[in-house]
Amino acid sequence: MPVLLTIRPTCKVPGDYECKMDSATLLRLLRTQTDLPGYELEAFAMKVRATLAAQITGVDLSDSVLTDIGYFID
Repeated sequence: MPVLLTIRPTCKVPGDYECKMDSATLLRLLRTQTDLPGYELEAFAMKVRATLAAQITGVDLSDSVLTDIGYFID
C-alpha cells in the first residue's frame, strides 16, 4: 500500500520533508533502523492498514537513514 512519509524536525523549525514509499518498505525501515519496540511497530502497522492518517512520533533516525530516503542533512 502506498504511503506518504512526513518527517518533521524535532526543534520545531520549518523543514517538513515528504517521501512516497510503500507501507512494507516503511515498516521494514522502522524495524531495522530504529529502536522502537515491537509492540509499538505492530500498533503502527495496524493503524497504517486501517486509516489514512497513521502517525508515529518521536522516532530517531540516523543521518545515514535520512540521507538514504532523500532528506539531506547540512
